[in-house]
Amino acid sequence: MRNADNIRAVEQAGADWMGFIFHPRSPRYVPSIPTYLPKRCKRVGVFVDDAQSTILQKVQDFGLHLVQLHGNESPAFVRQLHNRLSPDVQIIKMIPLACEQDLQKAGTYVGDVAYFLFETKKRLAAGYYGGSGQQFDWQLLEAYQLPNPFLITGGIGPDDAVRVRQLHLPKFAGVDINSRFETTPALKDVTAIKTFIKELTQNPQQ
Repeated sequence: MRNADNIRAVEQAGADWMGFIFHPRSPRYVPSIPTYLPKRCKRVGVFVDDAQSTILQKVQDFGLHLVQLHGNESPAFVRQLHNRLSPDVQIIKMIPLACEQDLQKAGTYVGDVAYFLFETKKRLAAGYYGGSGQQFDWQLLEAYQLPNPFLITGGIGPDDAVRVRQLHLPKFAGVDINSRFETTPALKDVTAIKTFIKELTQNPQQ
């Protein structure tokens, strides 16, 4: 997110968190502080194998509430960053999934991250960090046994609200939506987001 009017509109649509991508190779890269930053939404900074000094500076500049690590950051790196961050700034670690064994990698970060974000592994393995645009097999998450809540991303679109609502997993905390809710990179379709949120939160009996 980098357009002030779009940021306001998405916030008003009911989003809980809002992401700011600081990876220069991403078409959604945020090069400077927008003229408006969300006040109700939590601000999430998205980083890919970045220096800790850069992450800490962005946390300060943008008033970030969460740091999302979307690269190959090691458990040691995450532990050190966790120790350097203010206690009120939480870490999300992205874990690419293709099979049940991939869930084991998440366990090496327990204690230093607040949330996991599970993404489709296919394109990430080739060094593509801009979002897979494809869904992984959500049934893999039935084997998840760690204490951390998690989010899912990867190819989730406006038509997936019913499927998401049917995910009855104890630690499932939400979804990260992106490209399929955009009119152009970094510009969100507010109407689609409003509809998606309404369908997610409606009575399942309806």
